[in-house]
Amino acid sequence: MNIRRWSLGFFAATLLIPGLAACKSDAAEPAAGTSPSAPVVPADPKEALLASTKEMGKGDFTFTLVGAEMTGGGLVHKPSNSAQLTVKFGDASQDMSIEMDLIYIDSDSWVKMDLGGAMVAAIPGAAKNKGKYQHLDKTKVEGIKDLQLDPESLDPVDSEALVKGVTDVQKTAEGTYSGKIDISAATESVALDEDVVKALGAQAKALPFTAKLDPQGRLTELAISVPAAGENAAHEVKIGYTGYGTGTGAQKPPADKVVEAPAETYELFK
Repeated sequence: MNIRRWSLGFFAATLLIPGLAACKSDAAEPAAGTSPSAPVVPADPKEALLASTKEMGKGDFTFTLVGAEMTGGGLVHKPSNSAQLTVKFGDASQDMSIEMDLIYIDSDSWVKMDLGGAMVAAIPGAAKNKGKYQHLDKTKVEGIKDLQLDPESLDPVDSEALVKGVTDVQKTAEGTYSGKIDISAATESVALDEDVVKALGAQAKALPFTAKLDPQGRLTELAISVPAAGENAAHEVKIGYTGYGTGTGAQKPPADKVVEAPAETYELFK
């Protein structure tokens, strides 16, 4: 895995959580989970999975993500126009690692990057800003394509795109599904490493997966088994969702831990 490309790509894709600033919460809209009756889960397995990601459009949930050499999690809270992501790449055996904590509240955003091993020398200012949240100047991210808002999506992991790749699925128990999924067209999802998808070749079109839905038909887990390909070891990509409609929003970082982002931070994405 190219950890620098992974880390910067994930950072760029999730720094300003898509659509939150452009879509203020509608106070008249009922909160998720407050419906007097549970929705009917489609009997057809494929339709049930496709419907399972619709709740994410309300922008109020928490998520986790585990992949090759990566763990992460966070929250999206459209009612308060906020989101947060924590993610860790690499391990001690690689002599390179990166931990990031990203916070987005309304029009403000911060990033904390703690790097280890060779990553410290690779990114200017990394040692000086270790443990600090870098406040990002919204005027300086304008024109940086990777940091622009995408008003079409509220899910950083983009499970909707992944689920659309399901080619074969069976219901194995109540709320539990399994089958085959085509990930070849979902390379924009931060859950996948584009290099791994390319290395898989034709195998990427039929990978085993399992999925779980809650009683309301909302996606709670999606696990994809990825075989070894090229230099990449076999691994599992697992995405989890909880807390639909129950979030409280992200919190601003402590003032004594905040610094203004240096020019080097913006240069990383140009």
